Amino acid sequence: MRKLLYLTFSMALIAALTTYAMWAADRPVGHYLSDLRINLAVDQGTPADRGNLLGIQPELFPTDYQSPERLRRKLGAYLQQAQEQGLLSEKTVVVLPEHVGTWLMISGEKDELYQAGTLKEAMNWLAASNPLQFARALLRAKGASRLDDAHLRMKAKSMAKDYQTLFGGLAKEFNVTLVAGTIVLPEPSVRDGELKIGHGALFNSTVVFGRDGLPIGQPQRQMHPIFADQDTLAANSEHTISVVDTPAGRLGVLIGSDSWYPDNYRKLDEQNVQLVAVPAFVVGHGAWDKPWRGYKGLSTPSSVSLKAGELSEGQAWHRLTLIAQPPSSQAIAGVSVFMRGQFWDKASAGQSFLSSNGQHAADGDQRGARLLNLWL
Repeated sequence: MRKLLYLTFSMALIAALTTYAMWAADRPVGHYLSDLRINLAVDQGTPADRGNLLGIQPELFPTDYQSPERLRRKLGAYLQQAQEQGLLSEKTVVVLPEHVGTWLMISGEKDELYQAGTLKEAMNWLAASNPLQFARALLRAKGASRLDDAHLRMKAKSMAKDYQTLFGGLAKEFNVTLVAGTIVLPEPSVRDGELKIGHGALFNSTVVFGRDGLPIGQPQRQMHPIFADQDTLAANSEHTISVVDTPAGRLGVLIGSDSWYPDNYRKLDEQNVQLVAVPAFVVGHGAWDKPWRGYKGLSTPSSVSLKAGELSEGQAWHRLTLIAQPPSSQAIAGVSVFMRGQFWDKASAGQSFLSSNGQHAADGDQRGARLLNLWL
């Protein structure tokens, strides 16, 4: 009798594990109609032969990341519309928002993940659908939030490959220099023209792709992640800023809250930077109009007198972004680009803007995909 029970239990366990393995391996791709429209919200300056800065504020949702090809189709449609409006040339620098590459972590997943009601539920589906990858990532996880670390780390190798294929491919296809937003990866670096990952801490990083589709220089790692990310993301303790030469001029990138630090603009001036790109992200419905929460757990620069609650989030971004405000910044122009859309129960709220001549130009309508163009 005991042998019979053991045999029955073993067969049931094998059947359950087999069913689970088949379910986890199945990756159906459903049909999804995405809104490919984008409006030219701001077009500043006069066309000339010096080139232009073009910020693309996309409107993205989890289903846009169902495959890298689906995301490429949407971003490619935005660039195609920009091209049709005469906004692309070999001297164009295109800037995408923060974390546009991070969400590649959910590519190729099951329908249950995209249909989840909350981010937490979606991440549970991500782990359940990739049990071995998640287990390995959890063993290597670092920091106070090991689960969040594991979710971001578990598909890092494929994410890095998809990021370069997607954004490098777009840069080459449209013959532009592309600041490819950001992606969270463990110790990213460029070796022999390829974006590679390491085994250490996670960094929020960006890569600039040239017109040949290849990375220019090394990834720029964020120096000052906000407190909500500090349990998962490491800070670039070297506090170095990579500067690259583009057909439109020398370009520096400040990721998100890195653009709030006056000292960073001094470092860019020392490297004769002319253009500044700020990929950024603000989460929370209506957060752009709510009181600014200060440096969010980070050290406040001694030269900054602005205090939490004095201005709205949006007003603080405009105040703290010092591009083209002599003597704080000698750069001639810049663009701060935010993502729009909804990722489960997390809505984004930033409003992109251009910076030149000490002034900021923004679109009053915060909804939908937007192009912001600045002729140099």
